[in-house]
Amino acid sequence: MKREIPTFCRVCEPSCGLVAQVEDERLVGLAPDRDHPVTKGFACHKGLAGLDVHRDPDRLNHPLRRTDKGVFERAHWDEAVAAIAGEIARLRDRYGPDSVGTYIGNPSAFNTTVAPAARSFLSQLGTRRTFGSGTQDCSNKFAGSEAVFGSSTIHPVPDVEHTDHLLILGANPRVSHMSFFSIADPVAKLRAIRKRGGTVRIVNPRRVEPEGSSVGEVVLIRPDTDLYLLAALLHTLESEGRIDRERLAAHGKRVEELFEFVRAYPAERAAGITGIDAETIRQLAREFAAASSASIHMSTGLNMGRQGTLCYWLVHMLSFATGNLDRRGGNLYATGFYPAAKAGRIDPERTYFDSPFGRIRRVRGDWPGNLLPDVIEADEDPLRALVVISGNPVLTVGGEERMRRALEQLELLVVIDLYRNATGEYAHWLLPATDMFERPDINLCGLGMQQQPFVQYTDAVVPPQAERKPEWWALARIEQALGMKSVLDAGEEPPLFQRIDHMLAKSGLSIEGLRALPQQTAVLPEPETGRFFDEWIQTDDRRVDCCPPLFREALAGAEAICRELEAEDEGQLKLITRRDEHMHNSWYHNVPKLKGRRHRSNPLYMNPRDAEARGLGEGDVVRVASDSGAIEVEIAFDDALMPGVVALTHGWGNAQTPGMSVAQAHPGVNGNRLLPIGPGSFDPLSNQAFMTGIPVDVVAV
Repeated sequence: MKREIPTFCRVCEPSCGLVAQVEDERLVGLAPDRDHPVTKGFACHKGLAGLDVHRDPDRLNHPLRRTDKGVFERAHWDEAVAAIAGEIARLRDRYGPDSVGTYIGNPSAFNTTVAPAARSFLSQLGTRRTFGSGTQDCSNKFAGSEAVFGSSTIHPVPDVEHTDHLLILGANPRVSHMSFFSIADPVAKLRAIRKRGGTVRIVNPRRVEPEGSSVGEVVLIRPDTDLYLLAALLHTLESEGRIDRERLAAHGKRVEELFEFVRAYPAERAAGITGIDAETIRQLAREFAAASSASIHMSTGLNMGRQGTLCYWLVHMLSFATGNLDRRGGNLYATGFYPAAKAGRIDPERTYFDSPFGRIRRVRGDWPGNLLPDVIEADEDPLRALVVISGNPVLTVGGEERMRRALEQLELLVVIDLYRNATGEYAHWLLPATDMFERPDINLCGLGMQQQPFVQYTDAVVPPQAERKPEWWALARIEQALGMKSVLDAGEEPPLFQRIDHMLAKSGLSIEGLRALPQQTAVLPEPETGRFFDEWIQTDDRRVDCCPPLFREALAGAEAICRELEAEDEGQLKLITRRDEHMHNSWYHNVPKLKGRRHRSNPLYMNPRDAEARGLGEGDVVRVASDSGAIEVEIAFDDALMPGVVALTHGWGNAQTPGMSVAQAHPGVNGNRLLPIGPGSFDPLSNQAFMTGIPVDVVAV
């Protein structure tokens, strides 16, 4: 008999409600949950394709061991755990705990049980070498909020239900559904702003919305120049007396240092760098200040540039200096079911340390992902073992060839994943993980970033197939084999959600209470105003730091980068990442129905004017070269791109991934081969890799 079970998607922040159709303990269908009190029947095809991932014949179903001949053989869990623990113990005892490290990928952010399990494993092992995908897409935001607000978990989101003006930078709401901003059906929400007479401006190197779109008007900008646009907006507002001096004086510090920085970038100077004319820049500033309420949001298009942390700083400053921070219709801190601001409190100065690769820092515990090959190949104290959880650094970190060579040198590589992905091809042991429908969970990832806060619990809707196991279970078994404490010591039903129940209690909720609610969902009050400056800011003096001393060197570097851009050849092409509604990072490359005729590869998208100037035609094969590498790829025309900008969809490049047959049949190219890696390839403030605005040359093959 077929049953319908409410659950939710764990692909991105909105956590859209789904209905799982289950028959004989098998998942046979997925549909949007039209009874969900918040997402109300909205779900994209990526979430619904979770059914295909769940049933994919290429899924890892059993532990696999790579033999000396490079062949993968099926193994038993007991055998795998004993061998992995034995090798970790050998390396730890001989070389110390820092000989073992971890790399944790993006999907773990949407899996409530991974982080506590990884923390337990790492702390007991004693290693400090942890890497993660956050340094490829969002670590600048953690670092920026640490410096400005004193906490990595404070990210004021646009109050879209009430705002009269929304400025979006570096995002593609239609495809990516926002990032660090949990909002259901964002396109509908943006249309609603305009329907009630408000304004939406989207700043991007590509027209992500067509001319006359009901969503918002696009302002084209050259890649990796957004810092100077933001500085020019603040410069304009200060020079025209449109700053809320009273608010700044009451709740800010180092205000004059902020304006001393932005005064170097008037609209006329920024125009020459950004490609946006000076009058348009001034108009963007004036309409933001003149709106009865205005909000701002930036996403990965800025995160991945050379100065993403400084961009996030000026985003906060634009909201604060115009009186829109902690104001209805402006940017609000959304506490959700648990006020996590204090949990993210940290002094970033204490996270820096000297290393063989220079002075670096940890951001939320992680080293720069771009240093992973260097740490493996180091002459002294190299990383000898790596446990990869839900990650694929071969395709997602820059410098693919270097990464492949480094992984081959490891004495132990353990990959816990859904698939034998590109990274898994180098693993000594592959451990099969459960997917989102085979485990209990709550929508923790959106905490503090929800436009309409809600919390939903889901049980596993079906038992794990074959020998798939949750990541926490695999780590707990290894802990037991190493003689460490383990949650499995508590018996068959370990207290996985004890910490979550403690957090839920702040809102008078519990896991059992959620289970009893319709859709197992509790809708919480909208974000409040009036408490931010007194209760949530975590700086020692409860003031917004308008120009953190930690930024001093980066601010000097901003002027050097500005002059470099001013001197750049007018015809220099810049590479950006293009978001694709049929892909999600490197997750969904093995889903046949997402490989339609127009989505079987990832061409280099190019403005026809740029192609014509180089004698190139659509479909031509070209060589794209940067200072870091080169690839060959076909051209596809896209007149929505700003002239001078080329784009590649990321996450492709599976020619050497036989464990994923569909992905290997349609491998595409890995644009990350063009990206820098190693010391100097990331922002020292945040460990964020430089992944957009890369200078490239494009010539016919």
